[in-house]
Amino acid sequence: MTDQPPYGAPEPPPYGSQPPPPYGYGPATQPPLAPNEERIWAMLSHLSYFAFAIVAPIIIMLALGPRSEFVKDQAKEALNFHITVSIAAIVSALLILVGIGLILLPAVAIFGLVFAILASLKSYEGEPYRYPLTIRFVS
Repeated sequence: MTDQPPYGAPEPPPYGSQPPPPYGYGPATQPPLAPNEERIWAMLSHLSYFAFAIVAPIIIMLALGPRSEFVKDQAKEALNFHITVSIAAIVSALLILVGIGLILLPAVAIFGLVFAILASLKSYEGEPYRYPLTIRFVS
């Protein structure tokens, strides 16, 4: 047996060179998002507070962030807010043991609910929103 390709087969590329990738697998050349798509995805990243709180903004930021700075910014803002509210909810839940958590936990839930809705409305209008009292974990 020899290392020769069968008769009529294409020759392999020279050593060190790579063949071009198949169609659709090259470098990402996706068009930027349309303004209405930007607003919808930014709004959804804020509304993810109600479901998939921390996961959804990460997915939106990574998948659509390269195509839109507005969506990337709002997804980061939503992620920071969701992490901050999650930490506050955990601390409040632990403080139920000493009694103060009975007041703090509903307050944290209402705070998260109100500001998530407010942020989603502002971002749907195309205005960048900054949450109050939020720790900036992701910048």
